[in-house]
Amino acid sequence: MKTGVLAGAFNPVTRAHAALADAAREAVDEIVCVLPRAYPHKELHGATLDERIEMLQRTGNFDRVEITEGGLFVDIARELARPGRELYFICGRDAAERVLTWDYGEPGAIERMLDEFQLLVASRQGHFEPPVHLRHTVRSLKIPNLDEVSSTEVRRRIEAGEPWEHLVPQAVAEMAGIIYSRK
Repeated sequence: MKTGVLAGAFNPVTRAHAALADAAREAVDEIVCVLPRAYPHKELHGATLDERIEMLQRTGNFDRVEITEGGLFVDIARELARPGRELYFICGRDAAERVLTWDYGEPGAIERMLDEFQLLVASRQGHFEPPVHLRHTVRSLKIPNLDEVSSTEVRRRIEAGEPWEHLVPQAVAEMAGIIYSRK
């Protein structure tokens, strides 16, 4: 089974997250949203883990939601690995570039990781071209131009009292408004 993995904080889930899942549907059999308990690169404020899970479930874009202990793609891949399951991480250009160009401290580390999963990459804020030797593990996804849509922007607009509802799936707008209006 080909499993698309969309990992993130989803603080809150946005139309860009939903568009990534929709674009990946033709390449995979199921879409799983993964919320790591801990994040290696950020501290979270806003919605609780349970609230973020509920928002993801309300969208209807994902087959299921899972919680992982690790926050890095390789940790998540190892937690989700099952016999017969092929993992495809769904991400934007920015995340793909971080994963593929990170200094893992040892030669061949990224190649070994990409034996465990492949990448489905949406060009976001610029075109993405993977390194030649890794192209066989990276596929491009086409999504509408949603460069201005981010969880950070949703939270900023709510705090500033600016229009934001068009940035999130309609099914979560009311809940997001309540959560992110809390002081």
